[in-house]
Formats: sequence, C-alpha cells, structure tokens
Amino acid sequence: MNSLVPQVSLPSRKLERSAVLKALCSGFRGTTEPPICLTEDIETNECLQNNGGCWVDKRTNITACRDTFRGRVCRCPIVQGVKFLGDGYTHCEGALRCVINNGGCWKHTQMGRTYSACRNDHLKGCKCPPGFSGDGFKNCTDVNECEEKTVCQCRGCKCKNTWGSYECSCNGSLLYIREHDICISKDARGDASWGVIWIIIMGLGAAALGAYTVYKYRIRTYMDSEIRAIMAQYMPLDNHPNTQPSQLEW
Repeated sequence: MNSLVPQVSLPSRKLERSAVLKALCSGFRGTTEPPICLTEDIETNECLQNNGGCWVDKRTNITACRDTFRGRVCRCPIVQGVKFLGDGYTHCEGALRCVINNGGCWKHTQMGRTYSACRNDHLKGCKCPPGFSGDGFKNCTDVNECEEKTVCQCRGCKCKNTWGSYECSCNGSLLYIREHDICISKDARGDASWGVIWIIIMGLGAAALGAYTVYKYRIRTYMDSEIRAIMAQYMPLDNHPNTQPSQLEW
C-alpha cells in the first residue's frame, strides 16, 4: 500500500515534500517515529559522527546511540535478549553478554576442548581462563605448567603438559592427589579417609555431650528455682528477708 503525502498549495507557491514530512514527524515522540522520518533528506543521523558521543563496544559492534528525528538518544540497548545497563554515555554492561559474539573475547576449540576468555559473571572485560596467558581479547596462549614447575612437583611425580591443563602421574601404584600435589598409596588414602571419618564422629560426639550437659544444667537450675519459690511461700529462706509475725490484739 502506497503512503500518501499531503501537499499544501498556496496562491503563489507549493510547500515542499520535505517540509511537510518534517512538520508531521515533529509530532512523534522520540524513538516512536516511522522510518520515513529518519531518511537523509528529512534529518541528520548524529550517530554517524563520533557515535553521537554515546557508548560503543567496537569489538561486538554494539552501540548505545539511537537516531531519532529530534536528535540522537544515548540509551543502553537490548541485543539478542541481553539487556545492557548503564548511563549510555560512558558505559553499558550486560549479564550473559558472552552470547553476543563471545563478548568480543578470545575463544578457541582444540582437541575436543573449548576455552573462552569471556565470563558471564563478569559484566565487562576479557580474561584468559586458567591454564592460559594473554590479553584475553585477541589471544590466549597455553601455559606449560610442567616447564614453569608450578604443579606436579612431588617426589615420584611425572608431569605432562596438555592444552589448557596438565596431567600428573605417579610411579608404581601410587595415587596422585591433585589438591595437595602429592603421591600416596591407595591404602594410605583409604586409611586417611577413615581417619577423617573418625575425627568427624568424635567431634559430633563431643558436641552432643556438651549440649546434653548444658541442657541438664539448665533443667536443674530451673527446678531448683521452682522448688525454692514454693518453699518461700511457707517458710523464710536465706535469700528472703525475715518477716515479723503479726501481733494479735487482745
């Protein structure tokens, strides 16, 4: 359906099409005008020059500048369901931003593993994952933990570097414990596990005994106070002042 553009005729001249459109477009609120109001012959796109002074992420090509008939508006956008928050001028931050071009961060897949320098719990910036070093934006290089001797340094350990990580094995039938960087026998690990279990059981028993002792003491104190209160109604006690018996009048 073709759109109709009104033309107003005067005795000596006729209004130009652009003048009429400008008059009509001026009646719309910002960001609500139809696309025809944003054409080059009607208005100037201020976002084309220095991004209108608004925030922009050049890595992901996301901008807070929005062109309107009345002028540009700096407002943090919503892109692919990700809502960015901020003032629109100096910064805009969005949770789950990694779904948009990986947040402009480094990402690589190798040997069936995928690593990324973008983290959804970080609202901005890029950081190489553990096992890598670099700027996080253009490159992240694998760190050879074996050469740097930061892991697998226990006696009898054998270190093998892998992409993004490492493998550590022990001589013979020893078992490598990654958390403590140590090789122990499988039996020793079982004994250690039972030792930890017994320590936990003893701790729980001691706590239960202490709780029972406190409970018994509080019950005894309460009963003593109740008994003394009853006895005080019939005879004076040490901590009650002696009351003088009333004298009978004859």
